[in-house]
Amino acid sequence: MRLTRDEMRGKAQTVLGLIDPAELGPTLMHEHLLWDITPPALRDPGLRGGPKPEQWWDLLNAHVSDPRNTCQRDRAMATRATAEIVEAGGKSVVELTIGGLVPDPEGLAEVARATGAHIVMGCGHYVHDYQDPANHDRTVDSFAKEMIDQVQQGAWGTGVRAGIVGEIGCQWPWTDLEKRVLAGAVIAQQETGASLTIHPARHQDHPWMLVEFLREHGANMQRTIIDHIDRTIFDDDRLFRLADAGVILEWDLFGQESTYYAHSDIDMPNDGARLRAIRRVIDRGHLDQVVISHDICHTIQFSEFGGHGYAHIQKKVLPHARKRGYTEAELDAIMVGNPRRLLTFI
Repeated sequence: MRLTRDEMRGKAQTVLGLIDPAELGPTLMHEHLLWDITPPALRDPGLRGGPKPEQWWDLLNAHVSDPRNTCQRDRAMATRATAEIVEAGGKSVVELTIGGLVPDPEGLAEVARATGAHIVMGCGHYVHDYQDPANHDRTVDSFAKEMIDQVQQGAWGTGVRAGIVGEIGCQWPWTDLEKRVLAGAVIAQQETGASLTIHPARHQDHPWMLVEFLREHGANMQRTIIDHIDRTIFDDDRLFRLADAGVILEWDLFGQESTYYAHSDIDMPNDGARLRAIRRVIDRGHLDQVVISHDICHTIQFSEFGGHGYAHIQKKVLPHARKRGYTEAELDAIMVGNPRRLLTFI
């Protein structure tokens, strides 16, 4: 059954259907529960069971590539991990496994039913190198129609509907295919009233390129999230310029406490540095533009394999933020108010 925009307006959409946004509660805005981020040429559907314990440190620091670390298709394991969020006081998870990353909408619905968590699913396509070759010849309107259908009717051959557009993927250099997908995503944002979330390229100037592109295409900046700020922006000038542009800033790598980052030549910040950066943005008057998460997409990050797990923000980050002077009103805005506003269809 296809839903109309009027039927969706004022509600949030989970994998189990529309709900009152007041039910969302504390929300993680960028996670993966069931995924495969292994480069397509290296995928092996026969590998199961997770990483070996003796590989823990190397895998944690991305020194060793192992498909058992980059592929998680086990619904039972996803259920156990999601239950930890609920037990720790969390309530909702935005799950952004989209085209190219092997989405499992029915698996997410199964996890939601088993745990009581609200799971909001994304839609669209990841970066160029992960996309289906058939996408290369598609038009902006084709991508837009696909994403509108994924929100209003069902995604990936199922009746499970997406509740947010993205994480739309970009790499460096930014490709024409990725620009067409993003232009289609902006149309989907406009037509459905959903928010849009974007995985920027790993280049410090790309988020601003996104702002210019979004303005040109008529995106709603106050409902557009720039992901992965913590691995992309390292100076206040760029950070404040983005905030002043009105986009939502997402620090979504909480729990990654190691300096070493395999994908580009940066020193990854720890959670304390993330909180200090967010404090500077709040002090500039942009509290309503901050959301946070873990972006777990390696099995070594699951608590059952010794990682920080999906409850890390609830268990560690929020108490630490309070020690560093964050007020309850600020934390409520970051964890509850801002996500609720962004996940409510307009």
